[in-house]
Amino acid sequence: MDVLKSSLTDNELIQSYKDGDTACFDVLLDRYKNKVYGYIISVVKDKDLADDIFQDTFFKVVYTINGGYYKDENKFIHWVMRIAHNLIVDYYRRVTKMPMVANRPDFDVVETLKQHTDNAERDIIRQQTDSNVRKLIKMLPPEQRRVVILRHFGKYDFKDIAQKTDVSINTALGRMRYAIINLRRLAEENKMHIEL
Repeated sequence: MDVLKSSLTDNELIQSYKDGDTACFDVLLDRYKNKVYGYIISVVKDKDLADDIFQDTFFKVVYTINGGYYKDENKFIHWVMRIAHNLIVDYYRRVTKMPMVANRPDFDVVETLKQHTDNAERDIIRQQTDSNVRKLIKMLPPEQRRVVILRHFGKYDFKDIAQKTDVSINTALGRMRYAIINLRRLAEENKMHIEL
């Protein structure tokens, strides 16, 4: 490896690479490949998958730099790690299909969305999904939001929900039905990855 190039900062290497010195990218790659690959393999725990995500990560890095989209903020490795992380999340979103459930009173939105696993990659997806569901619930009309919160977070049955909200059981069931319809619509409009 060129000793002179290896003493350059990340930003200097990126600028030289942009100016046509492709060897500068090799220095950057060599500088961070172990850290990036180590993170990916620690999450996915599959060598072939880790290899693919690693290659995709640096393909995206090259594409972004060559396209002139990279912002020089002295945070190159953080940016690369965020790309790797996002590619991992995207992969698991594609392969993890949430089950569709019938629209019935005893169906539990939160239980449907939970992914019972202790794998780090599944935890990432679960946290994102939980966050998305909570954001969507806040967008519901107040009477629908209250029914969803009582049912799925308070674990109340519909008889208790009807009493607490001073409506009939049929009205409480209807509000839940409309809440589910609205959650689906809001998820689609906000491009959130959940299925109800």
